[in-house]
Amino acid sequence: MSKEIRSRFFANNPRFKFLENKDKYLFTKEKPQLKFNVIGTGTIGQEHMFVTTLEGRASIHGIYDQQALSIATAQKEYAKYAGNELVVYDSLIAACSDAEVDALIICTPNYTHIDILKVAVRFGKPILLEKPMASTLEDAIEITRIARNYDTVLQIGLQYRYKSMYVEALHEALERHSLGDVKFINMLEHRPPFLDKVGQWNKLSKFSGGTLVEKCCHYFDLINLIAQSVPSQVYATGSAAVNFRDFEYDGAPSDIVDNAFVTIKYENGIRAGFNINMFSPLFHEELTVCGDEGRLVAFEKFDFFHRTTDIGIELHRGDNGSSKVINPRYSSDVETSGHHGSTYYEHEAFVNAILGQESVAANVEQGFMSVLVGLAAEASLKSGQPVDTAPMLAQFYANR
Repeated sequence: MSKEIRSRFFANNPRFKFLENKDKYLFTKEKPQLKFNVIGTGTIGQEHMFVTTLEGRASIHGIYDQQALSIATAQKEYAKYAGNELVVYDSLIAACSDAEVDALIICTPNYTHIDILKVAVRFGKPILLEKPMASTLEDAIEITRIARNYDTVLQIGLQYRYKSMYVEALHEALERHSLGDVKFINMLEHRPPFLDKVGQWNKLSKFSGGTLVEKCCHYFDLINLIAQSVPSQVYATGSAAVNFRDFEYDGAPSDIVDNAFVTIKYENGIRAGFNINMFSPLFHEELTVCGDEGRLVAFEKFDFFHRTTDIGIELHRGDNGSSKVINPRYSSDVETSGHHGSTYYEHEAFVNAILGQESVAANVEQGFMSVLVGLAAEASLKSGQPVDTAPMLAQFYANR
């Protein structure tokens, strides 16, 4: 096989539009093998539509949403970068059952996932279900029961594990064992408040599961991956210090926290911490992992006001071996496609799984564990006491 670079940069570069298809070789776009339907066309649904098109092995066939403005906006944005006209379905069953479609991407609000999934699985197509997979323990348990008997791909949209600095951090900690035996993990996210949503469901815990489920499941997934163990106890403190203190929607006041500290104890003895602040003027993520042979820090900083990004990893091993400082990045077309490129590689994993290739995607069990930590943390916030996860895990194991 020839090894020329046939990158998206060449294929998508508008400077080469003067070439007819018969004259394209390096600039040839791969013809999509698969067709996807997107259910829910808000911000993340539109991101999935764009990334599907950029990844190239699949195309978006159609969309379904109950909001006319969301559909119209998705159609308008899609027309800017794609050549085909979207099918707009008038029902969820029609969107899930279309024989033209190979797979489904579910991007609706958290609390709707279970009901939509129950319809979608009737048609046996591969499914990418956005995070968190559920907003309650009961729904998360039900989804694990569904997954147990589902014969094809059911991937959970925990895409932060694909961010460039976390890919490298996981490699150093779990594959190269650069840190020795991991003993300590800490993460933080400092960011602006939650964005507006249709129905403002993310401001109300009964719909979102609470901040520590809705937003922080990404980070709990990463911490769980590094710990390589099951969380046994969770303790959290937090408050609504700044954001949405006077916010109401249809008479319901916001009840989510905008800052919190979470401590997690694992069955293998690892201790982990996480803190979130949602009234920061810039975006800052940081992961610290310490083992008995080294320390690693991975970070991402994005200044919204100056449009500057800083991504890096610091690995310090002292006398145990070489140390390094690196700045892992994706190509600019990927990195600007959504969540600093992580959504793109989430889609790559999804397509790989559909085609029977190796995938590092988040499965339902991992999705459940990320939700479990969030739900336990929310319960601890309310009670002021540590929460043992044994009763929650017992229900999970009973339905595996």
